[in-house]
Amino acid sequence: MDNNLEKIKSRPALYEFYTAKELWNDEHTSKQMLSYHLNGDVDISSRRFEFIDKSVDWIASTFNVSGNTKIADFGCGPGLYAHRLARRNAKVTGIDFSKRSIDYAKDTAAKEKLAIKYINTNYLVFDTDERFDLILMIMCDYCALSTEQREKILQKFYSLLNPGGSVLLDVYSIVAYEEREEQSVCEENLLDGFWAEGEYKGYLNTFKYEEDKVILDKYTIIEQERVRTIYNWLKYFTPEELEKEFAEARFKIEKFYSDVAGTPFDVKGTEFAVIATK
Repeated sequence: MDNNLEKIKSRPALYEFYTAKELWNDEHTSKQMLSYHLNGDVDISSRRFEFIDKSVDWIASTFNVSGNTKIADFGCGPGLYAHRLARRNAKVTGIDFSKRSIDYAKDTAAKEKLAIKYINTNYLVFDTDERFDLILMIMCDYCALSTEQREKILQKFYSLLNPGGSVLLDVYSIVAYEEREEQSVCEENLLDGFWAEGEYKGYLNTFKYEEDKVILDKYTIIEQERVRTIYNWLKYFTPEELEKEFAEARFKIEKFYSDVAGTPFDVKGTEFAVIATK
């Protein structure tokens, strides 16, 4: 048991393991994630619906969204942004890892007769001959990617945009990083049954990688039939660091905001958003 605990509490090398597929496509956890997406009163998986409505109004105004606007929503989930933008006649493509979320989005779009193209794939490998005027990556998805993955996704964004096209995404700030602490937690049915349908023991070990400003929440879930580990990496940024990554991908930063609803930038904020142009 001591050896098992040592393994559970061990700190991996930075980005040593990547388990997004296990999180988003596990039968039980994908159902939990979808329920959080669809709960418009909480900021889990997706923003509160009140904020999303405000955000879409700002996006539509800022980017002059019309029937000629082609938008790609990377990490679209169940289509909360995609549906609202399609209702404004934008031509929307949604890409997401979760089959459950994509299936829900397709069903909802069909009921509303919204002509949205939904694709169930890892957006890191997504490719198309289509070109877009605007690419979205919302809810700090960019932070969940490794250094190599972020470089790859920015190259992909650049290749998929029309000349003059833009990227809008949000990230966690260094302020949020400083608020986090390393911890080790063990609980029966950790997170109120989020990880499995039956009884289980859950371990959460949080590690801070100070030099890189990355935090890992490492979850070890012990069920009667299986043991699994989920690695949730999050990178935290300064505006200067984010601008450097975009510049290396040949983007020009247009402006920073506090969020994807156009709130003026606040250096004390725990998140911020950016518009970058090809």
